[in-house]
Amino acid sequence: MYPHTHHQADQPVLDVQNLSVRYDGYDALQGVSFHLRPGERVAVVGPNGAGKSTLFKVIAGVLPPTSGEVTVYGSGPRGHICIGYIPQRSQVDWRFPVSVGEVVMMGRSARLGPFAWPSRRDWQQVHTALQTVDLDDLVKRQISELSGGQQQRMFIARALAQEAELMLMDEPISGLDTPAQESLLSLLSKLQEKGVTVMVATHDLQQAGRYFDRIILLNRQLIGFGSAQEVLEPTLLKRAYGDRLRLVEMDGGLAAMDDTCCDGDERHDHAA
Repeated sequence: MYPHTHHQADQPVLDVQNLSVRYDGYDALQGVSFHLRPGERVAVVGPNGAGKSTLFKVIAGVLPPTSGEVTVYGSGPRGHICIGYIPQRSQVDWRFPVSVGEVVMMGRSARLGPFAWPSRRDWQQVHTALQTVDLDDLVKRQISELSGGQQQRMFIARALAQEAELMLMDEPISGLDTPAQESLLSLLSKLQEKGVTVMVATHDLQQAGRYFDRIILLNRQLIGFGSAQEVLEPTLLKRAYGDRLRLVEMDGGLAAMDDTCCDGDERHDHAA
């Protein structure tokens, strides 16, 4: 088994203190601070270029901070096998010849160690994870044959097989149709029941308010952090999105019309 960092039980799941990241002369994050409680669901929202992906990469330990500190249960993120990072689907080569079961088994690699063969218990972990995300009948399916929603659920299963306690999902619902989005978001309750702390980067303010306990509103700096009622209000939204956001009163609440998450002339409407 690979050596890994032990947890300090009296420390937060995640503690971010005055985090700044600068590269190529650009400030991707500036002085961001917050901490998370065990088992909570947190949405990270903000315009394109707000630093959402950068934040996730620092928490996952794949990108070093320029200044400030990130700790997971009291120590830096490197060496923690409890962090499950689910990247954007566009960053994955779906032509790679591997099955669903093999991808999910990759989540066991940090616990197996080098040159170790999976045991019966490891395969049981894989099947249990696939059952949790309703993919147990696709264990031998090639990943190129999966739908977008199935691809995302497969990566959640990999994190579950890893026994992740902090799960980072970067734009998991982007490009999915409404049923696939609803199916994926409904999994959050199952993850919460298992005590998994979840951070999800999303452009959809309505879903952020509906499915998550707290919301981080980010635009390189932390604009707001709290409940939907506290964060998704006009003053803070305009600070985050500037003139790119139009707020319109509707029967279902405040609608935020945002061009920043789209390419070309396509427009997305988000209810806040």
